[in-house]
Amino acid sequence: MIYFDQVSKIYNGGSAALDNITLSIAPKEFISIVGHSGAGKTTLIKMLLAEERPSIGSVFFESSDIHDLSKSELNDFRRRIGAVFQDFRLLPNKTAYENIAFAMEAAGRTDDEIASDVPHVLELVDLGDKLWNFPRELSGGEKQRVAIARAIVNQPDIVIADEPTGNLDPINTYDVVQILKKINDLGTIVILTTHNKGVVDSVGGRVITMDSGRVVRDDKKGKYAL
Repeated sequence: MIYFDQVSKIYNGGSAALDNITLSIAPKEFISIVGHSGAGKTTLIKMLLAEERPSIGSVFFESSDIHDLSKSELNDFRRRIGAVFQDFRLLPNKTAYENIAFAMEAAGRTDDEIASDVPHVLELVDLGDKLWNFPRELSGGEKQRVAIARAIVNQPDIVIADEPTGNLDPINTYDVVQILKKINDLGTIVILTTHNKGVVDSVGGRVITMDSGRVVRDDKKGKYAL
C-alpha cells in the first residue's frame, strides 16, 4: 500500500507543485496519472522515489514514512521500485545484457543469479535475441523494452513508468503498454504517467487526473479526460 497523506510541495517563491494531495494506491493496481505539463505528475513521482521531500504531509509505503527512513533503509526501499523513463537512460557502452546485469550487481545479486535472470527477463520483453546488442544497435522501442527489463529484473513491488512511450511510434507504444500490463498481471503495482490518450484508454484501469498540483479526478475505470 502507498499512501500520500495531505502532501504539498511549495518551492521558493511560494509556487505549489503539489497542493494537499491525499491518495492511496493498493497492491496490484495499475494507475495512469494524467495532466498537462506542469500539473504535478513528475513531482508526485519524485515524492515516491524520495527525490523530493514534502513541504507538508507524509508519503507512506506500507507502514513507513519513506522520508523518515535512514540512508540504508531508503536504499533498501528504492530497490523495491523499478523505474522506466522517456529517455531510456541506458549505459551506451554496455550491451543489453550488461545494462541489466549492472542493475542486478548494484542490488547485490550473485553471478549465477545474473546469468540465469538476465536472459529470462529479456525473453519476457521479447528481446531474447538482443542480449549482446549495444543501445546504438537497437530501435527506440527495443531500447525501452531493455529499460523495462532492467526495471523489473530485481522483482520490484512497484514499477514507475514516467512518460515511457513519449519517444515511440504507435506500434512500439502498443508493445510497451502490453508489457506493462503483463508486469501488472504478475502482481506488480504499475504507476504510469503519460500525455497519450490512446495509452490511457487502452489500459482501462484507474486514472488520476492532475491539474495545478491537485488531484481533480480519480476514476476507478477511467478514460483520458482533460
